[in-house]
Amino acid sequence: MAIPSNRKAILLAIFIAFGGFLFGYDIGVISGCLIMDDFVDRFGEQNADGSFTLSSSRQSIITSLLSAGTIVGAIAQAFTSDRFGRRGSILTWSFIFTIGTILQTATVHSIVQLVIGRFIAGLGVGALSAIVPLYNGETAPKALRGMLLVLYQVQIIMGIFISYVIDLGTHAIKGPASWRIPVGLQIAWGMILLSGIFFLPESPRHLMGTGRVAEARTVIAELNSVPEDDPAVNDLIEELEFGIHAENDGGKATWLECFSSRNLLWKRTINGMMLQFIQQLNGQNFYYYYGDTFFKSAGTELSAYVIQVILGAVSVAGTIPALYLIDTWGRRRSLMTGAALEAGCALIAGLVGHFLLAPTGTPTDQLTPTNKAGGNVLIAFAVLHVLFYSIFWGPTPWVYLGESFPLRVRPKGIALGSATNWVWNFLLSFFSPRIADDIGPLILLIFCGMLVFGFVYVYLFIPETKGLSLEEVDELYRARVLPWKSGSWRPAEKHIHDKTDADSKATELREEKGKGEDA
Repeated sequence: MAIPSNRKAILLAIFIAFGGFLFGYDIGVISGCLIMDDFVDRFGEQNADGSFTLSSSRQSIITSLLSAGTIVGAIAQAFTSDRFGRRGSILTWSFIFTIGTILQTATVHSIVQLVIGRFIAGLGVGALSAIVPLYNGETAPKALRGMLLVLYQVQIIMGIFISYVIDLGTHAIKGPASWRIPVGLQIAWGMILLSGIFFLPESPRHLMGTGRVAEARTVIAELNSVPEDDPAVNDLIEELEFGIHAENDGGKATWLECFSSRNLLWKRTINGMMLQFIQQLNGQNFYYYYGDTFFKSAGTELSAYVIQVILGAVSVAGTIPALYLIDTWGRRRSLMTGAALEAGCALIAGLVGHFLLAPTGTPTDQLTPTNKAGGNVLIAFAVLHVLFYSIFWGPTPWVYLGESFPLRVRPKGIALGSATNWVWNFLLSFFSPRIADDIGPLILLIFCGMLVFGFVYVYLFIPETKGLSLEEVDELYRARVLPWKSGSWRPAEKHIHDKTDADSKATELREEKGKGEDA
C-alpha cells in the first residue's frame, strides 16, 4: 500500500485559484485608470474650458459594468459546469474573459466599447468565481480544504496588489500606454488559465456523478500519488458512489431544490447568499474601487497610487495568517472576530473623516494641522480595515460556500452565492461614488452597521464546518445542530454493519452500470 501524498492536489488548487487573480487584478487596475490623465481625456466629459473630467456617473458605469457581467456569468456557469464538466467550464469562461480584455485594450475613444469589453470580461470573472470554490472543494482533501479554498482569496488579493504596483509604474507615461499596459496585461492572465487545457483533470466527483468511474479512479489516484488499485482509492470511490447514488434518488436537481426543506438545503443556500452579501458591504471594496479618488480628499502628501500599493501590500500580508486561522480558529470565530474589528475601523474612519477632513477640493497649502491629522487617521484605519478583511471576511465566505452543498445541487448553490456577491458588488460600485459625493466619509458608517449585523447573523445562523468532509457537512445540517453548539459536534460513528451496507450498495450500483454498458 502506497503512502498518499497531497502535493498534486495542492499544486492543482493553486493553479485553479488563479481565477481569483483575474478578479482582483481588475478591481485594482480600474481604480488607478480612473485618475490617469489620458484615460480621463479619452473617456471623460469635456468642460467649458476644454479640460476633461470623469464624472461620478461615468466612473460608476465603467466600474460597475464588469460587476453586471459577473452576475450573469456566476449563474451561467451552473449550466456549463454540469453540461461540460468543471474542466470544460473553466476553459470556456477563461476564453470569454480574454475576449473581453482584448476589446477593452483595443478601444481608442469609445466608452461604449470599453464598457462592453468590461461586461464580457465580467462574464468570465463571475463564472470563475463560482467554479474555483466548486472545483477546489471537490478535489481538496478535507484536512486541507479550508486552506486550499482560502487560496482563491489569496489570489484575489495578489491580483489587487500587482495591479496597484503596475498602475504606480505606468501612470506617469504620456499617452494611452499609461492605461493600456495594465489593462492589456489581463490578456496574459486569461491565457495562463487557458493553458490548463493541457493538464487540468476533471473533478472526480463530477466524473462519478456522470457514471465515468474509471476516469474518476484515475484522477483520484493521480491527486493522491498512489496506484489506481490502492485501497485508499477504492475507499474513496465507494464513498463517492454510495453518496451520489443516495443524492440522485430524487431525480434531476432543479434551482428550486436549493430552497427546499430536503436536508435543510434552503438554510444552506440562504447562509451562503447572506455571507456573500455581508462580505460585499464590509467596506473594503469601496477602498479598492475608489481609494485613489477618496484618499485625495484626505490631504495626505503621499501619492494616491502609493497609498493603494500600501493597501495592496497589507492585504497580501493579511492572507498569510488566514491560511492558518481558517482551520484552527474555524469559520465562525474568524467571521465574528473580523466583523468586530472591521466595524471599529469603519466607525473611527467615518467619524474622523467627517469631522476633521477639509472640504473636497481644498488646496493642500490651505489644510490645517487638524485636517492633515484627520487624513492620516483615516488612512491608518482604512489600512487596518483592509488588513482585517483579508484575514477574516475575505476568504471565509468563499470557503463556506465551497463546502456547504451536496454534489446534487453544488453548482447551483454556489452559483446563487456567487451571484449574490456580484449583485451587491455591482450595486456598491455603481452607487458608492454618488453616495460619497453626498455624505463623504460618513458612507463608512453604513459599512459599520452592516458589520454589526454580520456579527449577529454569524452567531445565530452559521454552523462550524471546520474539519468535516463534504458528506459530514451534509450530516451536520440534517442533525439540526444549533450554530453556537456546532463547534463541539462530531459526525456519527460509522459502525461495521453500516460500512458493509454501504459497500454492498456501491457494489450493486457498479454491477447495474456494468450491465447497462454491456447492453
